[in-house]
Amino acid sequence: MDAPKTLSSESERASRTALLSWPELYPLVGIVSRIRIAKGPSFKVPDFDPLDGGIKAQVLFLLEAPGPKAVASGFVSRNNPDETAKNFYLLNNEAGIDRRRTIIWNAVPWYIGSGTKIRPAKRDDVREADEWLKSLLDTLQQLRIVVFVGQKALHAQRVVMGYRPDIEVMTMPHTSPMFINRAPGNRDRALAALKELSVRMANCDA
Repeated sequence: MDAPKTLSSESERASRTALLSWPELYPLVGIVSRIRIAKGPSFKVPDFDPLDGGIKAQVLFLLEAPGPKAVASGFVSRNNPDETAKNFYLLNNEAGIDRRRTIIWNAVPWYIGSGTKIRPAKRDDVREADEWLKSLLDTLQQLRIVVFVGQKALHAQRVVMGYRPDIEVMTMPHTSPMFINRAPGNRDRALAALKELSVRMANCDA
């Protein structure tokens, strides 16, 4: 079920969990498992969404940190039942981006809030996750572009550019309602960035 907020469904969450056994997901499941072991059970680390591109992804959307809905669903996904994920889903569709060529992750892969409120990621939070981002960059051998979503994700730019100088980097605004609804032109800014990404992806195929 590929539509906004479908991960509100228990059956859909179960279906995605079953898909994590696919061979192309196994290395990513391994990264998540190692983070969980290293950080301990008090740190919540959602899985990659198996409907995305897996290890064959050419584009990595790097967000800040998982929110409460990602923790609840168990996935870092554009199908999570919140407005930020819904905006991201709709904007990607409008820009014509094939999600099977992309993957979504967070600069800080564990939840850093308490209860239903997430605190902003700090530079030290992102640095603590450097080794896991490097593991992901090693795993995504077909990666061509990293898109930093929002200002906080840019704390990881140093690692990405230093560790994988072969890939392109770009930025786009966060798709939270707090940004998208703040001013009439904000949604257009996010869409323009994704349309630029679509052009770059086409150039990768040339």
